[in-house]
Amino acid sequence: MSTEPGRRRYDSLRRTAQAQETRADIARAARRLFVSQGWAVTTVREVAREAGVSAPTVYAAYGNKAELTRALADAADLSADVSQLVAELEEPGADPAAQLAAMAAYDRRLFERAGDIITLIREAGRTEPELAALYRDGRARADETRVQVFSSWPADVLRHGLDVTSAADIYAAVCNIDVYAVLTAERGWSPDQVEQWWSGALARELLG
Repeated sequence: MSTEPGRRRYDSLRRTAQAQETRADIARAARRLFVSQGWAVTTVREVAREAGVSAPTVYAAYGNKAELTRALADAADLSADVSQLVAELEEPGADPAAQLAAMAAYDRRLFERAGDIITLIREAGRTEPELAALYRDGRARADETRVQVFSSWPADVLRHGLDVTSAADIYAAVCNIDVYAVLTAERGWSPDQVEQWWSGALARELLG
């Protein structure tokens, strides 16, 4: 009898942990199915079956398939460790070349750990307006970060004749999921090689 109060005390924590694990199971199942057979043809019922839960449980956890995909996108950002990027950008004494290297490292982590999700959202967005908006929002946030960083530099840092907007355009052209996929999947580069090349190429293209 003396253990009952303790058990009751942790019931809420136990339920929270179980709910989080269920959400994680659903997200992992959705990612496997979305990537293997495509977003459009995958049903919530199939995701539920893959995760070992009921369809109502999926809806209760995420609302609908689009919101589940949004959650996967949020998890992708977390997996790349935004806090590490911020710390490296704000590190005392970090010069523009070091900041470019930090941004390239973040993109490498993002594409390495969640490139399948990014590609999935982009392709599904061709027919699903909500996912198209999600992909555009992600790209816009990335551009905002780059513009913010480039705008913080002294006026003479960017290569002569290059403005901040053009610098952001060049960054996006050099450092993106398609370039990463070609170099790693087709050309046999390691992620380390891609990151190192990006850091050097960005410095050469953007810095005076």
